[in-house]
Amino acid sequence: MNDLDAGAMTSQSERRPVAAIVRPKPLHETVVERLRDMIVEGELASGERLHDANLARILQVSRTPIREATKLLATEGLVDLLPGRGARVSELSIEDILDLFEAIAGVERHACELAAERMSERDLDKLQRAHKRMARHHSAGERQPYFKLNHEIHLGIVAASKNATLQAIHASLMSRARRARYAALASHARWIEAMGEHDLIMAALTARDSRRAGEIMRQHDLGTALSIVAALKPRPNEADTVPSDPVP
Repeated sequence: MNDLDAGAMTSQSERRPVAAIVRPKPLHETVVERLRDMIVEGELASGERLHDANLARILQVSRTPIREATKLLATEGLVDLLPGRGARVSELSIEDILDLFEAIAGVERHACELAAERMSERDLDKLQRAHKRMARHHSAGERQPYFKLNHEIHLGIVAASKNATLQAIHASLMSRARRARYAALASHARWIEAMGEHDLIMAALTARDSRRAGEIMRQHDLGTALSIVAALKPRPNEADTVPSDPVP
């Protein structure tokens, strides 16, 4: 090989993009995500016992990652550990919902105010693009992708506040509230209302109107709580029966 050929090969090698090495997620992380989604989306009902053997068969894994995932989900408030008796999906009372969303409303209101003042144009552009995708899922009636983007947008707004303490508090609250927030989408009227509120939040953030953005976010969170509470309450014709827990 002459020097010219060697130089040409070197030049081609320099121009050729190097493919990134994609490392698969650790098994326990995959199992945690799948179990979390099963609880949030109602595949595993509130109060339901979690049987290692059954879940291992469904997810086609051994019982060890199931047990590890169950312990982690317990720290998120999605699972109750029963000493010597396994675990079950945690139940949410009306009082739990009201307390939780009152706290979320306060955190997200303040985060919205800070985000309107501090977010970069890049932050805003990212939120706007996510909002548009979420609106398309809403128009198509696609609950699951809508909900995932909705969750990401709430996290994105808090991240744009540039306040690490708020982000840490918010992440803890949202892990507990995620299941209840998904249940609120069962009300079509509330879903339409919530999408309209997100439109207003984004308009206020775009205008850098911190006060308006914060107040709309607060009302949005409290409205979600009221929708969930309404779903938890038995209908009049169910008063003489044992009510089932409709929260996934």
